[in-house]
Amino acid sequence: MKQDMIVILDLGSRNNTDIARAVRNLGVYSEIHPHDISLDKLSRLPNIKGIIINGGENNLIDGVRIDVDHGIYAAGYPIMVVNHESAEYVNRIKNWPETEEEIYEVLRIFIFNTCHAEPNWNMKNFTEDQVELIKKQVGDKKVLLALSGGVDSSVVAALLIKAIGKQLVCVHVNHGLMRKGESENVIEVFKNQMDANLIYVDASERFLKKLENVSDPEKKRKIIGAEFIRVFEEEARKLEGIEFLAQGTIYPDIVESGTKTASAVKSHHNVGGLPDDLQFSLVEPLYHLFKDEVRACGIELGLPATMVNRQPFPGPGLGVRCLGAITRERLEAVRESDAILREEFEIAGLDKRVWQYFTVVPDFKSVGVKNHARSFEYPVIIRAINTVDAMTASIEQIDWPVLMKITDRILNEVPNVNRVCYDLSPKPCATIEWE
Repeated sequence: MKQDMIVILDLGSRNNTDIARAVRNLGVYSEIHPHDISLDKLSRLPNIKGIIINGGENNLIDGVRIDVDHGIYAAGYPIMVVNHESAEYVNRIKNWPETEEEIYEVLRIFIFNTCHAEPNWNMKNFTEDQVELIKKQVGDKKVLLALSGGVDSSVVAALLIKAIGKQLVCVHVNHGLMRKGESENVIEVFKNQMDANLIYVDASERFLKKLENVSDPEKKRKIIGAEFIRVFEEEARKLEGIEFLAQGTIYPDIVESGTKTASAVKSHHNVGGLPDDLQFSLVEPLYHLFKDEVRACGIELGLPATMVNRQPFPGPGLGVRCLGAITRERLEAVRESDAILREEFEIAGLDKRVWQYFTVVPDFKSVGVKNHARSFEYPVIIRAINTVDAMTASIEQIDWPVLMKITDRILNEVPNVNRVCYDLSPKPCATIEWE
């Protein structure tokens, strides 16, 4: 590994990720590790230049105040302790400063003056390091990857193709709940342009049949998730020599699924959700990257910007944007209206300003007038929000002419729709998705 590293040890702070990102913004690689990492395991991490012991309000586990392995204090690493009492003599700060400017100044002094780290963290070095690590881990064996076409799985695929080429087997399952042109784009980029070993499975009818008359959002999610695993396993059984399973796990997945000092926000299928008897070893090259860094890695690997800057998309796809029991006509209304929204946002430059935007179609109709006659059809609801961490979200104020153009196109081009609404609800108390 070429990059110098600053290790952040989590002693119950809520701002570990903020500090890790600040260190990386200063050009030095950082990783967050649990408070109880052993000195032996810590010493095996490459190029450690210094350690930040980051205390906080969650520093009690079962009523006992936590601390790091005391051998770490005496191991010779430059150490800065924040918001934590320790008998050891180290560089100690009672609390982080309040302003971002002051935090960066504290970090600069520690990282460069005390630790003498070099600002050599960049995507080119990261990519080269991961290619070497993947080759070392995998050898001449084969790796299987579920390639959804999302940012994370696409970047993992590109990284593995660069490292091991045809030893990677990608399986893309079209569950019929993809956005317009999504599967076609995956095939074009990975099969036609990158010459990937890609297996395409059109399971649309299979999924839609399983989802007939199912209206409960959680049941829909479980059916889609379980059926996806079944399809993926069926394809995997047809293959020989697969010893590794690649996943697009990124650091926010770890945080949201809970750590030793933080409760879970929501479970992620790729964090702790795999069966105990999993027959594959895992390859997770993006494990310590934040979302914006994953996108930067994708650009470094030559993926098209349209794929790398793709909107966040839920695992169940349009299944949770076609509200209630899924019908084919409402599913098509969601797909077509979403395509119009994305096209017009791109024309207006909003695709670079708005974090997430999409349409939903509820399972009720309203009275309207079309072609000089009474109509009884579905509404389309537009949602456009901005957020930093997806824990809270604000509403994007769209210029009226843009909204009117989108509305006109949806009403004229999307069948079975006679009304367009704009969702003005922030999070909280609304969630980002409707289901």
